[in-house]
Amino acid sequence: MDPIDAERLREDLERLVRIPSIAFDGHPRAPLDEAAALVKELLPGSRYVDVPGEAPSVYAEYGEPGTGPTVLLYAHYDVQPAPTEGWESDPFEPTLRGNRLYGRGAADDKSGVVGHLAALRAYDFKPPVHTKVLIEGSEENGRQRILEVVDAQPDLMRADLLVIADGGNWKLGEPTLCTTLRGHGKLTVTLRTLENALHSGMFGGAAPDALLALVRLLATLHDDDGNVAVKGLSDSTWAGADLPEPDFRRQAGVLDGVSLIGGGSVADRLWASHAVSVLGLDAPAVEGAGNIVIPVARAKVAVRIPQGADPVDSMDAVERHLRAHTPWGAALDIEVEPASSPLALEADAAAARALEAAYGKPVAVMGSGGSIPLVARLAEVYPEAKIVLWGAQDSDAAQIHAANESVDLTELEAIARTHALLLQQLAESEG
Repeated sequence: MDPIDAERLREDLERLVRIPSIAFDGHPRAPLDEAAALVKELLPGSRYVDVPGEAPSVYAEYGEPGTGPTVLLYAHYDVQPAPTEGWESDPFEPTLRGNRLYGRGAADDKSGVVGHLAALRAYDFKPPVHTKVLIEGSEENGRQRILEVVDAQPDLMRADLLVIADGGNWKLGEPTLCTTLRGHGKLTVTLRTLENALHSGMFGGAAPDALLALVRLLATLHDDDGNVAVKGLSDSTWAGADLPEPDFRRQAGVLDGVSLIGGGSVADRLWASHAVSVLGLDAPAVEGAGNIVIPVARAKVAVRIPQGADPVDSMDAVERHLRAHTPWGAALDIEVEPASSPLALEADAAAARALEAAYGKPVAVMGSGGSIPLVARLAEVYPEAKIVLWGAQDSDAAQIHAANESVDLTELEAIARTHALLLQQLAESEG
């Protein structure tokens, strides 16, 4: 195994970041095809995999089948939209400040793409174990049409170890293995109180306002301390490493004097408990708002479901709560988007050894409050496979999905080295 080529690693990342490969409606298709073509160019012998209605994925295989376990390396080249507000530099012109490279996708998840590339390049694309690579082009938009490919071509991604490079360490420079993902469901809640809007001077004070009713209803989801107040939810405690509150406050950007919500350790709240959030509200904008009593209001509510809880039971409990607490007899309509199942990931020994060797320090075992539907589906389709979730998206400053997204180049090099060492560990274990 050769050393990781840090200069080429950065060069590959900069080339990818310059391409605005946004896979959302309303954005052009051409940059996605350009990014796919570049990934295909960088992966010798690769080919496109058609994904229904989306930009193609790129697939390659290296090493001989039967030479130890088969490994699948996954990442995605598509990115979130990047409104320029808040950015200190052009989001699609990679910019180096200190040791961090800034740009949309620099962390999520073009860092995963180039990390895989660098690891394979360290073996001159002749890894010591059979290695598959799949780089997706439509992960961010939520449509998850890659799952149709998994179902239609189950052998394509079949492997003994699935390495998902779409995560990060709990803190910069602190090697982390993720062992749980929460499930994720949503409810769209619509309240109606009036046949039509009314003049607030003539009717306000007696006519029930739908937006006020909705605000009151949403407020019942938590108690005064911010604990989820829905009966029938099954929470637990986190048995792995804790996340220190000062680190969490810094990473989350919690303002001075503002308390965290909920009780128990930070790890309990993030990885072992339900979380309920309001994702959006349909209501008149402040700018230009009229003097009206509002007849209808709508909200989207998200529910994160921890390991050990049943996603159907959890969503049912939240729906029951909303129906039981609707104020003033308002007409309530709820559309439920079924929740994905929470997932437990075995802390793979070879992956832990590779992380420890790359970083030179012990590995922390933590969870993820997020949900990755592809990972849950892969676990269903390949129940015997082990799954590793890691990457260069550190929690300190990566700012994924936000303005000034960035990746620490030292962290990226360490993750690339981890990928390469993992292939070596697997070959040695087989031997």
